[in-house]
Amino acid sequence: MTAPAVGMPAPAVAPRLRVGGQVYTTVFGTLLTGLVVNAMLLVACLPIVVMLLTTDPARSWPALAVLAPLAAPAAVAAAAVFRQVSDDGAPTPVRTFGAAYRRHARRALAIGALLAAVAVVGVADLRFLAGRPAGALVTPVVGVVLLLSALTGVVALAAVPEVPAARLRDLLKAALFLAVRRWYLAGAALVVLALLAGIVAVRPAQGIGLLPAPLLYVAWGAARFALRLAIPETRPAGSLEEN
Repeated sequence: MTAPAVGMPAPAVAPRLRVGGQVYTTVFGTLLTGLVVNAMLLVACLPIVVMLLTTDPARSWPALAVLAPLAAPAAVAAAAVFRQVSDDGAPTPVRTFGAAYRRHARRALAIGALLAAVAVVGVADLRFLAGRPAGALVTPVVGVVLLLSALTGVVALAAVPEVPAARLRDLLKAALFLAVRRWYLAGAALVVLALLAGIVAVRPAQGIGLLPAPLLYVAWGAARFALRLAIPETRPAGSLEEN
């Protein structure tokens, strides 16, 4: 084996090791953050989880509808963690989740309660109208209202940690506007959330233990991108304008 010639540069081993270490740290940190978020979501939504595990959702849906708004503050708190990961890259998931939950719980609960109320009334109307003469005319209207409320709710929940000083009425109006104008983004987020809800309803253990964080992150990313079109980073916190 010949010795390296004098003056030749040494192999760049240290930079490669540093890059590999950074990648490993990033991947490990992301996985750990996801697991922590899943655990925090489980704690925050424990009444819903217990109901899903111990009852048949098809029969216990009235109780689930009452408990459903509890998921809204948890989703907002998870969005705050995702925002920290995206913006800072150095997450503190437990502290961020807890602080966001305490700060935004009231508005998130209000949004969740509105969504649950609209869903219950809308589904009840659809069941009542099924097979009736007026159903052919009213059912499409009720369906559109349900879809718009769901899209608006997704965007509104994503907006809560982005514009913490905005009034709830202004936030909902802007969320409705963005849900209609950027329907493809809000729709993508809604499809992901519907997928998560379906999996949790069918297989609660697997759905709650593994999937909430990654699927919520995808839904949050789509909704936040829609919000960024109306809330540029240069705009002061608390402002919400319609484009």
